[in-house]
Formats: sequence, C-alpha cells, structure tokens
Amino acid sequence: MRMLVVDDEAEIADMLAEYFTLEGFEVTCANSGSEALVAAPRGVDIILLDVNMPGMDGFEVCRRIREHLSCPIIFLTARIEDVDQLDGFAAGADDYVLKPFSLPVLGRRVAAHMAREGRSRQDDLAVRFFGELTIDYGKRSVEVRRAGEPAVPVEFTRLEFDIVALLSKRTGQVFDRDAIYERVWGWDGTGDASLVREHIRRIRKKFQLAGVAADPIETVWGVGYKWVAR
Repeated sequence: MRMLVVDDEAEIADMLAEYFTLEGFEVTCANSGSEALVAAPRGVDIILLDVNMPGMDGFEVCRRIREHLSCPIIFLTARIEDVDQLDGFAAGADDYVLKPFSLPVLGRRVAAHMAREGRSRQDDLAVRFFGELTIDYGKRSVEVRRAGEPAVPVEFTRLEFDIVALLSKRTGQVFDRDAIYERVWGWDGTGDASLVREHIRRIRKKFQLAGVAADPIETVWGVGYKWVAR
C-alpha cells in the first residue's frame, strides 16, 4: 500500500511517515504543493494532505490531483468552518481530520478508507446502461452516449461518483439524506447530511452540462432521492 503525505511542516510529515511505515505502508513525503503534484502521478493508494500550506494550498493541490487520480484523499486541517468543509469536498476530498489529531484515530480512518477501496475494487466491476448513460463501476467512469456521436465523459469527484453508484445500483429505491451520508461518507464522516444536497446539486449540474436529456436522480419530497431508469 502506497501513501503520499503532504505537509509543509517536515516534522509532522516525518512523524506520519514513521507511523504509517510501521502500519505497512510505503510512504512518500512532500513538503509543498508542487512536490505533491510531482509525487502523486507515480501511483499512490491514499493521500494525507495538509490544507494550510504556503503558496499552493491543499484545496488547489487536491483539485489538480483529482484530474488523474481517484484514490482517497484525507485533509489534515485546523479549519472547521462549514464553508471550508464544502470547499474541500468540492475540490475532491474524501474526509477531514482536524489538527491536533491522534495517530491511532487517524490510522483507523485510513484503514476504513482502504477497506472501502478494497471492497469497491472487488465488487464493483459491472457496466450498466441507462438509456444514453453508461456507468462503469470498475473504472469509476460515467459516459453519455448518443447514436452517431462520440461518447462524452462526465467527470465526477470520488464522493459524487459514490453517490451515483449507490443510487444507480438500486434503481427506484428511495434513500434519505442520512442514509446516503452514512453509506458514502461512512460512520466516521466529519460533516453532516446537509452535504448530500450540495453534492446532488453538483451531480445534476454535470449531467446537464454533458447533455443528459432527463435528470436520472429524482427528488422524493420530504423523503430523499432515487434513481429513475429512463
């Protein structure tokens, strides 16, 4: 298992590297956003990313990494305001851990994400078709396909795709926001179910921009959301 630790404080990066090396990870450290962008394409399974770095902050680093990697990204931050959480998830983060943190607790969070990654790789290998939409769960990709036209990819963040996968695998089943939050973010998520509404809004916007004729996610007022096969 390969881990990238990104923190401008070398002592923190070294402490994390020492701890997770003992946990069985092959750890690479980067002390700036530019170093992280060089190290990330070499292939990593999980990234621990500091938010408050001089120059390129963690949000920008995360956005750039998300252009080519879908591995879990956990922000390490002292910021706790809701707007920062929304900015982080919008950038493509999977989780937040607040500083100062306990190494054993962080280790449990990392283990939970790696376990979910393993289950996804083993179980989600199917390709399903919903009219003009093609969802490849193994490749974690979504395309819009129209007769006689080239396929148009829909670029989702990790959390957005997980929501699409959850709903589309159970067509017609209604999930309330709490259920979606628990299944996608996990029991140890640091936000709340209000984040689901924002992610659904972003998913719908991306479907619309890709030219999807009818929104496949239907709001069941007062209850939650469901996937509608069209």
